[in-house]
Amino acid sequence: MNRTILTPEAVLAKFRDGPQDGIFTDGSCEGNPGPGGWGVVHVAKGTIVQEKWGHAPDTTNNRMELTALIEAYRMLPDAAELTIYSDSRLCVDTINEWAANWEKRGWRRKTGPIKNLELVQELYALARSHSRVTLKWIKAHDGSRWNEYVDALANFYLREKH
Repeated sequence: MNRTILTPEAVLAKFRDGPQDGIFTDGSCEGNPGPGGWGVVHVAKGTIVQEKWGHAPDTTNNRMELTALIEAYRMLPDAAELTIYSDSRLCVDTINEWAANWEKRGWRRKTGPIKNLELVQELYALARSHSRVTLKWIKAHDGSRWNEYVDALANFYLREKH
């Protein structure tokens, strides 16, 4: 890994830009597959409401991105109305654009099997149960405070193992 992994505290000291309300998610992997981590933070008016993170010893980046999103939706009360941000365009497009048609076709893609199907199905069900929640893509590593923060949470396992 070529970039410096910041602690969550260092991220807060360094970055200020980006949305200040919503839930932000990220997943990471050292090698793909390899050890990975995920992070989620819920912020309101720039203040942390809740955060979670975890890791897996042998996983993929997409599995960690999907896991982070699942954990984000699990944080929500039933009547939640907010935006969830992910820097994984693949995950955002999967839920916002492709999953409905896959479900109609019996969870099949025209071009072959769906990778991480069990996670995609769980995430899609959670997203559908929160109709007032918007899932939105956010650019990675562009200085957005809370996206950088969840990147630090997702990479927490890297600091701990060294």
